[in-house]
Amino acid sequence: MPQTSYSAEAFGVLTICLVALLVLLGLVCIAYLFYLRSRVLRQGFIQLSYFNGPWIIRITFILFTIWWGFGEIIRLNFLRQQGRVLNALNLKWQENICKCYIVSSLGFAEPCMFLTLVFLLRAPLQNINTGILSRKWNWKTARYVILYCLPVFVLQLILILIAPKLHKDRRDLPSYFTRSAAPVRQNSDDIALCTYPLLNTILLGLFATILTAYLFWLGRQILELVINKGLLKRVYTLIFSVLSLLQIRVALLGLSVLSKPEEFLFEALAFSAFIVQLCCAGVCIYILAYYPVKDCLALGNLHDLEATRRRGFLDGQNDTVSLIADPSRLEGSADASSVRGSISFRMYENDGTSAPTFVELSCFSS
Repeated sequence: MPQTSYSAEAFGVLTICLVALLVLLGLVCIAYLFYLRSRVLRQGFIQLSYFNGPWIIRITFILFTIWWGFGEIIRLNFLRQQGRVLNALNLKWQENICKCYIVSSLGFAEPCMFLTLVFLLRAPLQNINTGILSRKWNWKTARYVILYCLPVFVLQLILILIAPKLHKDRRDLPSYFTRSAAPVRQNSDDIALCTYPLLNTILLGLFATILTAYLFWLGRQILELVINKGLLKRVYTLIFSVLSLLQIRVALLGLSVLSKPEEFLFEALAFSAFIVQLCCAGVCIYILAYYPVKDCLALGNLHDLEATRRRGFLDGQNDTVSLIADPSRLEGSADASSVRGSISFRMYENDGTSAPTFVELSCFSS
């Protein structure tokens, strides 16, 4: 079914508005992270540095998400139709923009987003001294993300570069296997509409399959350590959202080759794939970046936390100082046993020396 001007505008405007909301959420979370870090550094609360430990990686994840969002705007056929911005470029430049979008989004932004998510999920399972309390953890993790993403990026780039030659040599190969842009004539103008090459989508699907298997194994380890029902709910939401939505996005992109880019079905499938990825990114940002800072600030005055910790140490009643937050402030449920949050700081022995302990809520909540 041919795509109408109204449907193209509707999908385009909705995409731009949703990306704007995603960017706004990301900027709010970044401001929250800087605010918490400034309070921790200014007031010298070493214990709370654990919860703010992966702040650079959290910001990196948000930046990768924003990068992906802007790429989705550049891809829009809405901008190429009816004499809009990208229509001012010649056909060759429009095709090159579509190729850059495939490499940037499917080869870099999306793999880096999910690799960063993996490292954030692994953070609570690492040794407390060599993990996120280590000064080098953030930068070392950022290097690992880029390093592990590099093979996917290179393969996507190779597929895009050799696609014309591959299609020329193998004439029996359907064009949708290698085509990243489809030239069409509209209103006496030649424009190039972006598509999703099936080979590039298959490569993304292989990456998603490997990542899904690892996340499933990692999620089981995390769930075995969770002792708070409110946190358990968040972990379940995060794990199942990523595992399901990532596969759905790949399937929708693969199905888009069944229609032409100027048809309504193609735009509907592409928009659905965008919505799925947007929901996944929003859930990850909210749980891994917004909630931990929000809960930590909701505990109240940080001076009171330090005073409580010192009183617990001097009394010698407990080896671990556990500060129980007000349940009504964190979850608002009548069942306090299922929603209460806590911060478990470093364990102190009778002789005053410290020993490693598991910090319960780490990257998810405080």
